[in-house]
This record gives sequence, structure tokens and C-alpha cells, in this order.
Amino acid sequence: MITVAFLVVVAIVAFLAVEVGPLYVNDRYRNLRDPTDAERAYLDELRREAGLGVDRVAVVATEGAESVDVAVRGPPRRRVLFVTDYVLDGMDEDVALGLIAAESGRVGTYYGEFRAIAVAAVLTILAAIVTTIVPFDSGFLSVILVGVAAFWVGRRVQYAADDRAADAVGAARVADAFEHVADLRGVEPETGDWSTWFEVQPPLGDRIAALRRRADDAETGGERAA
Repeated sequence: MITVAFLVVVAIVAFLAVEVGPLYVNDRYRNLRDPTDAERAYLDELRREAGLGVDRVAVVATEGAESVDVAVRGPPRRRVLFVTDYVLDGMDEDVALGLIAAESGRVGTYYGEFRAIAVAAVLTILAAIVTTIVPFDSGFLSVILVGVAAFWVGRRVQYAADDRAADAVGAARVADAFEHVADLRGVEPETGDWSTWFEVQPPLGDRIAALRRRADDAETGGERAA
């Protein structure tokens, strides 16, 4: 009975660490401020167009364009949109809209909750192996199977999130936003190879390529309809 309770605690703690941990870290260790009235009105308009609902908005005070970031953290009913001040002061509106739409897509597909459940499942199985509730062989096989399933499903969820963003503001706009941020950070969007097979989130380059294909298909379809 005690062992089962221990496994339940492991699962809950792991889930909360992934789901709530980033919100706690951002709230406690980043230099935050409330948006001004003008900034709030601007973000509200972008959120309305992107279809993003959150419970709070916080501006992260940073320095330089390299620090550009738009992220939603926290569980349902406690979601917070964190945006760096550069997004409000120096970023083109279309780029900001594309980034907010991408976060809206992830919220709408419960991508964060999926990752938290996947991590909790793997750690719970590992704890069951350590406590000898399950034999090592079958437990190790279960970890592999759950991990592979999480990688595959996680990628599908992320692509579905990007599709939701594209539905809201257009695939080309989301792809342009991703590329713009990559340029600001001085990085080249990676494409998938064998080293990325075991990542829940697909490489940014593959996501951009998928969005470009969707934009091209939409344009081709529109030309045919005309």
C-alpha cells in the first residue's frame, strides 16, 4: 500500500513539475512587470485575433532583440502569457501575431499537459522498477514503449498546434514569425535527422516547412477556385 502511494506521489510531483514548474520559475526569477494600458490593449487585440485566452499577461524586462520570447505557462485556469518587452517595442505586429497564434495552438491542443503526462508516466514506471513492483525486463520494455509513443504522439500534437495557429492567422504568417525569431537569435532552423528522432517536439525547420507547404497548397487551391 505504501509503495503504491509512493508511485502516486511520484506521478503527481512529476506532472506538477512539468506543468506548473515553468510558471513558478518565470514568476519568481524573471524581471516582470504589468503591461501598460496601451500594451494591454495591443496584446488583447492580438490575442483576440489569434484565439488565445489566458488568465494573466506579464511583460518580461530584457535587453536586446535576442531575448525575444512569447510563451504561455501554467495549467488551465492559471495560464499566463509572458512576452518580452522587445515584442511590444521593436517587433512587427505580424510577427508578434504569428508567435501568439503559435502559443494559442499549443494551448488549444493541450501540448503542455501532454508533455507533463508523458514525463509523469515514464518516471512512474521507473519508480515502479526501482521499488520492484514490476520486474526489470517488463518495466524497461514499458519505458521504451511509452517513450516511443510519447515521441510520436508529441510530434503529431505539435503539428496539430501549428495547424490551429495557421487556421487562425495564416500558415505563411506563422512560418514568417518563426523564421524572423530564428534570424534575431542568429540560429538556423534545424531539420530532422536521426538525432531528432527521440525528441517530443519536431525541429523548427520541419515545422516551418510544413507550414510553407500548407500555405502553398492554400494558394494553389485559391488559384484553382478562381
